[in-house]
Amino acid sequence: MGTALVYHEDMMATRLLWDDPECQIECPERLAAALDRLRQCGLEQRCLRLVAREASEEELGLVHSLEYVALVQRTQALSKEELQVLSGQYDAIYFHPSTFHCARLAVGAALQLVDAVLTGAAHNGLALVRPPGHHSQRAAANGFCVFNNVAIAAEHAKRKHGLHRILIVDWDVHHGQGIQYIFEDDPSVLYFSWHRHEHGRFWPFLRESNVDAVGQGPGRGFTVNLPWNQSLYSLGSQGWHPEVPTGSTGPLTPLPCTRQVGMGNADYLAAFLHTLLPLAFEVTVCALESIHSVRMAQAPYWMSLQQQDVASVLSPSTNSLEGKPVVLLPGGPTCEAAATTLSSFLDRQNLCPMPHVRTAVALTAPDTALPLPPDELCQEGSAPREETEAWARPHKSLAQDEALDALGKLLYLLDGILDGQVSSGIIATLAPAVEATLDVAVRRGLCHRAQRLFCVALGQLNQPPDLADDGRILWLNIRGKEVAASSMFHISMPLPRTTGGFLSCILGLVLPLAYGFQPDLVLVALGPAHGLQNPHAALLAAVLRGPSGGRVLALIGEESTPQLARTLARVLHGEAPPNLGPFLMASPEDIQALLYLRAQLEPQWKMLQVAGEALGSGGSEPAAQS
Repeated sequence: MGTALVYHEDMMATRLLWDDPECQIECPERLAAALDRLRQCGLEQRCLRLVAREASEEELGLVHSLEYVALVQRTQALSKEELQVLSGQYDAIYFHPSTFHCARLAVGAALQLVDAVLTGAAHNGLALVRPPGHHSQRAAANGFCVFNNVAIAAEHAKRKHGLHRILIVDWDVHHGQGIQYIFEDDPSVLYFSWHRHEHGRFWPFLRESNVDAVGQGPGRGFTVNLPWNQSLYSLGSQGWHPEVPTGSTGPLTPLPCTRQVGMGNADYLAAFLHTLLPLAFEVTVCALESIHSVRMAQAPYWMSLQQQDVASVLSPSTNSLEGKPVVLLPGGPTCEAAATTLSSFLDRQNLCPMPHVRTAVALTAPDTALPLPPDELCQEGSAPREETEAWARPHKSLAQDEALDALGKLLYLLDGILDGQVSSGIIATLAPAVEATLDVAVRRGLCHRAQRLFCVALGQLNQPPDLADDGRILWLNIRGKEVAASSMFHISMPLPRTTGGFLSCILGLVLPLAYGFQPDLVLVALGPAHGLQNPHAALLAAVLRGPSGGRVLALIGEESTPQLARTLARVLHGEAPPNLGPFLMASPEDIQALLYLRAQLEPQWKMLQVAGEALGSGGSEPAAQS
């Protein structure tokens, strides 16, 4: 069970038959470029290949009126002149004799992908489709979109597979008003869209694309718009002027001097961590003004946004991250998008060669009953004994043979990860030897290729006294009662007492630090009395795969194995973390500690600079915890 890829060559059949500058960018080359790039990168052959089918008229009727479906069907027999007249009745659309066939394939591709994921044939998947769909409405084509592929797929998942909670994430320069209109009163579908808005001056020029459009009736709170409004101006040969509507009602073509929103990676990650992920957890934000506005508008409907300036305090409805992503990617002008999206599913960061082994597990006493996928292995290799003893010499706790054996395996596995032979790994050692083994891992990593190393130490693990503060090591200690940031790279905080507090810690501190630091390697060490349940440890390891390109090495005490090793192996292999169990909201003490640390670290870490002045008001010294 891997990643599915679905498309059909016939979807490139439609093209513009007359002169229309507004619609000319919607061309077959958009899809062809994306497919070519996937093939060049060697990604297509690594996927479960699905061939798109045509959606039935009954399936199209899940969200579209029968009259509208019949109208599109009749375009197959229209002349060029008749097609042009009909197209002119809609906003930024053109019809072609092959439109009905191609649009049905686009919908069918989405339905096949949903079926494959929900029946277990695929773990996740990507559909490359054309024409796109998110602008199309119940009885109207709009913005190059004929049938609303994603909306139909969501209705299909509800009716055929019995789903009750669906999250749609719409990442496009334009607002997908079609999806919003279809589900605006439906609490079973949470629609999240980030899009260029320019305070209503960017297509589709709708008031309801703004942050205060939150749904209607029972669906209030289930429409979430994050509009990008910040503008950057550039000069062209004809002088300075903004990009504004000039009588056209469709997507704007760039003027010689254009105004661009200019959002970057930090803005999108802020939106992920402070708006999208808290809502995603609850249902299963430079963009300071937009993110703050979204949180304010949505706070009455989502408990995860009601805690001032904290990213994630969840409701009792929280279950797990066991949902599986399905992505529909219209063939866009930037063909890298398809390769990047698919690469992330396949755990192949920056399109580097895929390691032969996804995850290696090295246990002090190998558990023959530990089931591992084909690209995982129980590691038997070890560094040379003389080299291992040299690294162990400064540490008395590594003198025992069992601890020394585990250290040799760690050195061997660490080299494999940093050399690109192994993606991630798990090492078990004697509980009293975890701290010393972690110290060796840090020093060895910095001596061998790693330029930046992020260490997350849980439990009774002390920071090495001579740990350099040179920006190469980011040390986060989660233990005891201490709340401190001795520097921007050396941080201590208590282990949150509840699931809500733990998720707040991950989304509000751990991930912003990790993405800001961009480590070459993440070390997660679970020391004595770490207090972390297996599902929580699995979630921590899983979310840290993204910032590190999949290079995560988990170090655990032998008393935690084999159950913890088995759970960690699954998530490092790419499976979803298990259910987090009973939910309790974050305690006031946990929130106060998190706010204090964020206030202390915010000036140095841009990823934490998303809460405006209000965050500073919560940055007072936390009270001692009992």
